[in-house]
Amino acid sequence: MKDGATLTPRQMRLLKKFYEEGKTIEVHTVEKTQDELAKELGITRQALSNHLKILKELGYIRTGRGFIDLTDKALDLLGEKKGDVFVFVKIEPTKRKYVYEHIKKLRIKKIYRVTGDIDLIIEADKTRLDEVLEEIASLDGLKETITHIVLEVL
Repeated sequence: MKDGATLTPRQMRLLKKFYEEGKTIEVHTVEKTQDELAKELGITRQALSNHLKILKELGYIRTGRGFIDLTDKALDLLGEKKGDVFVFVKIEPTKRKYVYEHIKKLRIKKIYRVTGDIDLIIEADKTRLDEVLEEIASLDGLKETITHIVLEVL
């Protein structure tokens, strides 16, 4: 089936059901082949495959063709601070394009261009907060940032 091909009513119902019953999850994905990873780690592909199998059985990763996802269990083990941060950004009107282009290059979850008293809302991972604030603070045209850390999702 090609992109844009017509889906059957049942396929559409399935997609709608998946959407309604699904939950949004945050995934940390590595999109490399096992050959690439083995070479980078200096081990054989077979040894890597064995390690991946064990990590998968223990619930630390999910794997598929060309990707490896870290699970919440792995992030907890690594001591990663889970959580979201929202950074509200005010920009000099004449510098908006410049700032937009540079912010798009950052490793962040999402960028929202909004109306009102601020220009952008950056959604980032708490683990990258210092990095994100440092990067955007150095941009010419940045007027102000206000940071909000999510304590819990109700």
